[in-house]
This record gives sequence, structure tokens and C-alpha cells, in this order.
Amino acid sequence: MPRDHCILAFNERVMDWARREDVPLLERLRYLCIVSSNLDEFFEVRAAPQIVAVKTMAQGVYNAADGLQLLRKAQDLVARQYALYNQSLLPAFHAAGIRIVHHHERTAAQRKWVHRHFLQAVKPLLVPVALDPAHPFPQVANKSLNMVVRLKGGDAFGRANEVAIVKLPRALPRLMALPASISGKQRLFVSLSSMVRAHLPELFDGREVVEAVQFRVTRNTELLVEEDEVDDLRTALRQELAYRQFGQAVRLEVSDRCSDFLAGTLLQEFDLPPQALFRVPGPVNLVRLSELIDLVNAPGMLFQPWQASWPRQLKPTTKVMAQMRKQDVLIHQPFEQFDAVLELLREAVHDPDVVAIKQTIYRTGAKSELMDLLGKAVRLGKEVMAVVELKARFDEEANINWADALEAVGAQVVYGVVGLKTHAKMLLITRREGRGLRRYGHLSTGNYNPKTARLYTDLSHLTCDPVLTADMDAVFRHLASPNTRPQLNKLVMAPFMLQQTMRAHLESCRKAALKGEYARVVIKSNAMTDEVLIQALVEAGHAGVQIDLIVRGACMLPPQVPGATDNIRVRSIIGRFLEHSRVFYFAWGTQHEHLLLSSADWMRRNMTRRVELAWPVTEPRLRQRVIDECLVAYLHDDRDAWIQQPDGSYLPAAHPQTGHGAQTALMQLYGA
Repeated sequence: MPRDHCILAFNERVMDWARREDVPLLERLRYLCIVSSNLDEFFEVRAAPQIVAVKTMAQGVYNAADGLQLLRKAQDLVARQYALYNQSLLPAFHAAGIRIVHHHERTAAQRKWVHRHFLQAVKPLLVPVALDPAHPFPQVANKSLNMVVRLKGGDAFGRANEVAIVKLPRALPRLMALPASISGKQRLFVSLSSMVRAHLPELFDGREVVEAVQFRVTRNTELLVEEDEVDDLRTALRQELAYRQFGQAVRLEVSDRCSDFLAGTLLQEFDLPPQALFRVPGPVNLVRLSELIDLVNAPGMLFQPWQASWPRQLKPTTKVMAQMRKQDVLIHQPFEQFDAVLELLREAVHDPDVVAIKQTIYRTGAKSELMDLLGKAVRLGKEVMAVVELKARFDEEANINWADALEAVGAQVVYGVVGLKTHAKMLLITRREGRGLRRYGHLSTGNYNPKTARLYTDLSHLTCDPVLTADMDAVFRHLASPNTRPQLNKLVMAPFMLQQTMRAHLESCRKAALKGEYARVVIKSNAMTDEVLIQALVEAGHAGVQIDLIVRGACMLPPQVPGATDNIRVRSIIGRFLEHSRVFYFAWGTQHEHLLLSSADWMRRNMTRRVELAWPVTEPRLRQRVIDECLVAYLHDDRDAWIQQPDGSYLPAAHPQTGHGAQTALMQLYGA
């Protein structure tokens, strides 16, 4: 199955959580909103070539037929999404006394309140634009909510400008709660679009409003900066970001009540083919419905709050570095707290014997204690090196700002290797001890972001292993000055050796299987799209290697195809937390067993166009823990798992509501 279709199929699996009646109601809404957010990103990042192909009826790598097929599949997914919203979630909310009331449903008192709020808080921010030669179509930002209005009659100068545009400011909330005094026993809410639509005549004095509908345009957000053609990447990216909101249009969403006339007007304005028009029976931006979750404020309609435990290997009253000197530490997030990593950095910042801190920055968020700590370390006289990935998609602005802030206080800031994203996650602390120096390292499958660390499953590895930390230091030196290829002993680095190492392990398994020896492979990854590694997996499986792939998202390897991939099984786990850890297990013969953790998915970009790391887990107890918690538990999941079929489709696990769920089991394990 092509990668783009795999991505849409993944969102179908996410949407299943919005269908499940064993999931709390507000959480079901959250999953529906997640699907909309994922679709936004899909169109922003991946749809532009297909839209161009459909528009021009092009042939080639991106051809019109493939583009049309993809758009039809997206249209079908959106149709089922809104059917679920209208036919299942809305009735469930109504039964719970929660309603978003339209103008015609409001009582006189409610209409009076809404009108007063419109006059005080909304109307002053609206600037309706009636289109004519002196008032061209206004710039419409990516994913912003707007209204297109059809007018009757002439303006003050007698001109019959028929179409007007009203932008709804992003600063305004999309939903507002009506006061309890006029809501009766229910919890009632008003949408911004409904409020504006009800009072449009007040924006167009003397004109008759014939039609008014919401619309939203999604734009291509890929940045076009070529690193090897600019002198200052940070400045070039900052300039390019200013235009991101107004890139090529790739999708137009309108209310299903929109007339062909207005739809055609918008399609022409945004230069889109008719197939890129999505008519939706409801809010054109389901993402913003997530505001309802906070407004309702009903804990009983949410998952029970999860409180991660302090890492079991660490004593909370003892210094983290002191404990690292005794043993390697593994932290399984979000079941265990990421705050232990922050505590390690806090210790390093305030420890007078720590002389240097090196850190990769991919996604930390606009507000970050970790980044503040790095700045404080500089001010306390420590050498700080930050490898900031400026091209981390949708985090570019935050990372540019962090680079500015760190440089301002004297940190050494570098941007990695030209043409490659630095996706590796590592923190290296150098401490003066006795007559020498000792390094303390942190390697992770996930980002240094405390918010996502509460939502994503990831593994953090704390180590003082002198060989492993020396390798980390060599990688940092390479990122600062990539003159020569780093010589590494335990770390495996992309783009140099990661793909080759994975192929070598698969080849060893294949040869063992051909001899009739034991051969086993289990890969846990977020995606499986690298053609080279897929071919190696197919060859290994054909030779008799037993292969299980636990792939959350896109998987282009068709399993269980008779005579080809009979020995390969693929499953996807969709749960309360986003599966994000990468674990690679290879075993062959009686003495060869390799377990690696990694920042990389099995995608071509991760293997050939990014700086990624994989590293071995060699301590027996930690190895067994990773195998038990990240592989065995997921292979036995018959509640939240989806099993991929030979045709690329997925079927739910045997017991979707009553079976064993890996995440549930881990929560029980760590919550005890």
C-alpha cells in the first residue's frame, strides 16, 4: 500500500477510539479532533504534488489518477468522521445535557445574551470585505476560519458587489459557554461562526444577506530553504516562515450548505480542482471543538488522570548522577516520570564540578524548563553546546527563538550537518572527578518535551558507560565540525551505518534460517516505509525467519502474502498514549542476540537524510525489561491491536473491549 494511503489508514484506526463506547465521551471527542489535526498535517505536508497532478492531469511519479484516488479516500474518511460526529457523539452529548445551540434553537434570553456578546467582543474585531476591483480577495491564512457571504442589492455607490469575505479572528474562542442563568439544567454553548452568521446583517447595512457559509483553506507549509544555497540558515528560515501561512492552497473545506456559485468562486480564487473541495455537514474545523473538553469541565467524562511514578531504578532522595555511577537506568515513559531527566540536568547545572553540557534540541516547545536550564548553566560558567534543529517541522520558530536566546548568553549553538536533520536525542554531561573527567549520558527514543513525555511512550537510557558516552561525544564533535566520519564503537549512526547495520543483522538471521537454525526478528517502529529494509525483511522472512513488526503508522510491507511474506506479521497499537518508542530485536543461532533502542523509524529519510542514533542495551536486566514491556506485551495485545492483512487493510484485535491491552497492563504495573 502506498505511504499516503497508509497514513490515511492509520487515521481510520485512530478514529475507532472515537467510536468505542467504553471510552469516556469527552475522550471520544478528543480522538475525533486528533484525526482532524492529523488530516490537516497530511494536507499541509504531503498533498501539494497530488493536487498539482490532479489540476494539470499530469503523469509521472505524481499522476492525476493516483491523486484522484487519494482525494477520494480522504473524502471518504472525512465523510465517516462527520457521520460519527453527527450520529453518535452529538446525540451522546445531548443525552448528557451538553449542547451547542444554533440561532434558531436559542430562547429570547439566550439570543439577547449572544447579541450583547457579539457587540462587545466580536463585532469590533470583524472587518467585512465586499469584493470589487478596489477590494480584491483578502489574504486568507492557512487553516483560518472565514465566512463567504452572498449579498443582494447595491452598496453605497450603487455597485452590485455580490460576494463578501468575513475573517473570524483566531484570537477569539470558537466556543463560548452560555451563563447557567439562561441555560436551564443543561450546559449550553455557542459557536463563534453561529454567532457571526446570526448577526451578519449588522455588518452589511442596507444589503440583504442571501447566503453565508463557513470556509477554511489548507495550504502547503513545506519550507523551500535550500541549506547549501544560503549563507545564514537561521535568517533564511525566519524569512521563509513569514510566508508559510500563505503557501499553495491544497484543500478547501466548506459547509455542505454552500451553493455551487460560492464554492466555485472559492475554488477559482484558490486555484483548486473540484476534487479538493470538501463539503462537510458540521463545523469546518473539528480541531477547535477540542475547546469543548475544557469548557465542559467534567472529569467523569475523561480518562482517569494518570500519575506517572518516579523511575523505579532511582531513589528520589539520592542524586541521579550518583545512582548512574552504580548502574545504567532505563525510564519507560509515560509510565515513569520524564522529570527524572530534568532532575539530572538540574543537578548538572548546579553542580560546581560539572564543566560541560551538550544537548540536541529537536522539539522542546515554546516554553521549556530544559532550555532555561541550559541558559542558566552558561551563566554559571559551564561550557554549553546546543545542537538546534532549525528545520523541525512546525517547531522552526520556537527553535530559532531558542537558538537566539542561547547564543545571547554565550552558549555554542550549531545546526548540525548541511542537508540533514539532526533527529538524534542525546544529552551529555562532563564532570570533573578526581584527577580526570567522567561523562554522564542520556539517550532517548523521544523528544526533550515534558508535555509530550506525558502522552508518548518512549524510552530514556541514562548511562555512564565510558565507551557509549565517548561515542556520544564523538557525535557531538561531528555535528559541530563534520570534517571526518566519527569512529564509533557502540553507537550506530545514520546516515552512515544505521541502514547497513540493520541489513547486516537481517542477513545474519536469513543465513541462520537457511541452515535450519533459530532466527527471530521483532521491530517496534512508528513507520515502515524504507524500501531497502523492507526488501531485506521480505528476503529474511522468505528464508524462514520469524518476523513480527509492531508499526503504529504507515507500513508498506504486506504481511502474510502466500509464498512471499508468510513468516511476517504486522500489528499496529492505538491506545491512550501515542506509541513512539523504537526497539529493534534480532536473534539467530544459539548465541547471537541484539537489542537496540533508537531515535529512528524504518523510513528512508531516517536512514539516509537524518542524523539518527541506535544503541545497544547490554545489561541483562534492562534487556529483559525492554523485551517484556516493549515487545512481548505488545505482541500479546488483543485489545488495542490492529492486524494488517495481505491487502494492506487492518482488522481489529480479537477482543477490542475485553482483551489484554499492553498500555493498560503497563499502567497497572507502574501504578501499583
